[in-house]
Amino acid sequence: MNEALLRSLTPSVLTVLVRRGADFAAAEDAVQDALVEALRVWPAGPPRDAKGWLVTVAWRKFLDATRADAARRPREDRVEEEPDPGPAPAVDDTLQLYFLCAHPSLTPASAVALTLRAVGGLTTRQIAQAYLVPEATMAQRISRAKRTVSHVRFDQPGDVATVLRVLYLVFNEGYSGDVDLAAEAIRLTRQLAAAIDHPEVAGLLALMLLHHARRAARTAPDGSLVPLAEQDRGRWDTALIAEGVGILQAALARDRLGEFQAQAAIAALHADAPTAEETDWVQIVEWYDELTRLTDSPIVRLNRAVAVGEADGPRAGLAALAELDASLPRHTAVAAYLHERDGDPATAARMYAEAAHKASDLAERDHLTRQVARLNTRRCQ
Repeated sequence: MNEALLRSLTPSVLTVLVRRGADFAAAEDAVQDALVEALRVWPAGPPRDAKGWLVTVAWRKFLDATRADAARRPREDRVEEEPDPGPAPAVDDTLQLYFLCAHPSLTPASAVALTLRAVGGLTTRQIAQAYLVPEATMAQRISRAKRTVSHVRFDQPGDVATVLRVLYLVFNEGYSGDVDLAAEAIRLTRQLAAAIDHPEVAGLLALMLLHHARRAARTAPDGSLVPLAEQDRGRWDTALIAEGVGILQAALARDRLGEFQAQAAIAALHADAPTAEETDWVQIVEWYDELTRLTDSPIVRLNRAVAVGEADGPRAGLAALAELDASLPRHTAVAAYLHERDGDPATAARMYAEAAHKASDLAERDHLTRQVARLNTRRCQ
C-alpha cells in the first residue's frame, strides 16, 4: 500500500467532488471514507487508475451521505451525476484547491486555518502553534470555517495573499521537520510563480529556496539541531542560494516591497556571509525594521532583538527583548542566549533550562538541554 500516493491524490479527488457540487465539509468526509476503503481493498488488488477509483468511490460515499440526509436538504438532482467512466485526467489540482479553500466568505485567518487542516495535512495542534493560540481556539475556528462554507458554491476563489500565507505556514511546518511538507510547498509556490506575475509570490519562493538551501546543515548525524552560526556552510546548496537571490533581486527591483521579500532579504544576507562572524547584522536589523513596519508581528520583533544583540551588543538586545511579552514562544531561549553573550552563564543556564521545559519540539528541547549541560560543565571546571 502506497500511502504517499493516497496523500498526493487527496487534493485532486477533493477538488473533483467540490466542482461537481458537493459542499466542502461533506466532500472532505467522503474523500476520507474513500481513503479508508482504499487502505482496506488495495493491498489485494490495486486499481490501474488510482485517482479514478478514488473519485468514483468518494462520489458514491458522498451520495450515500446525501441520501441519508435527504430529510434535511433534498439533493436528489445529484444522484445521476456519477463521474464519467474511464481514466481520470492527470492534472495536479492542489494549488487550485488552495485557492478554492481561500473562499471570500471566510476571513483570511479562517481560510488559512481551513486550508492547512484540509489540504496541507497539518493537525489542529500544529496550526494553533503557528498562530500562537490555544488548540481549542483553533479547533473552534476551523469548525466555524467548515460551517461557513458548507452551503456555498466554490466558484469564487480566494485571493493570492491568503494562499501565500498558507504556503508559507506549510513550508515552515515542513522545515521544522515535524511534517515533511517543505518540498511540496516549494513545488506549489513554483507553480504559482509561473502562473502569476506578483513580487510577493517571487519573494516567498526566494525565501523558501534560501531556507531550504541550508536544510542539510541544520541537523547533526545524531539528529540534534545545529544553530545557524555553527552550521557547516560547505553543506549549503549554492545552486538554490543563487536561484533564490536572483529571484529576490528581480522582485525587489519592482519597488513593491512586501513581508516575504523582506524576510528573503534577511535570509540572503545570512547566505551571503562566508562565515557567521562576517554576517552583516547592521543590514539585517534594518531589514527587520522594514519587516516590523510591514507586519508589526511579535515574532518579528523577537527575531529583531537577536539581530540587535549581534549588531549592537547583548545589552542592546536584552533592552529590545524587555519590550516584548515574555510569554512569546522562544522568548526565554533568546534571553538565555543574550545573557550568555553578556557574560552571565548562571542566568543563561537557568533560562535555557526554563526554555527547554517550555519547548514543544523534541529536537529543540534536546538542544536547549545540551546548552544547560554545556554551561554547567564550564562553570564547574
